[in-house]
Amino acid sequence: MRQYIGLIHKEAESDFGVSFPDFPGAITAGKDLNEARARAEEVLAFHVEGMIEDGDALPEPSSLEAVMSDPANRDGVAILVAVKTQAPKAVRVNVTLPEDVLAEIDDYAESQGLSRSGFLTHAAKAAMKRGPRAA
Repeated sequence: MRQYIGLIHKEAESDFGVSFPDFPGAITAGKDLNEARARAEEVLAFHVEGMIEDGDALPEPSSLEAVMSDPANRDGVAILVAVKTQAPKAVRVNVTLPEDVLAEIDDYAESQGLSRSGFLTHAAKAAMKRGPRAA
């Protein structure tokens, strides 16, 4: 089970906030430390599941040294948060496509806010859901 560093932040008159340096935008908060930790596990699992559904590769967990070397992170207290999801492991594959088709895929994927892998995953699932093509 992978573990990622979460940073707990607390300012006067605020809840305990949690952010994840490896997942910008994945943030949560709790009224106390226990609630903040529980919500951190939930938001991390939700974020990772979304990335996998989109076909995005998960980043390797950053080291504590790398996270704390960023001055923006030094006001946070580091905790380890386990990814609690049954998401399948992403596997790298090599495919051959015509150059013009690949360019179209990339343009379309970008316009939809997807990675190439995310688009190909969605397209494959949609095609399989429709069933086999008539000959």
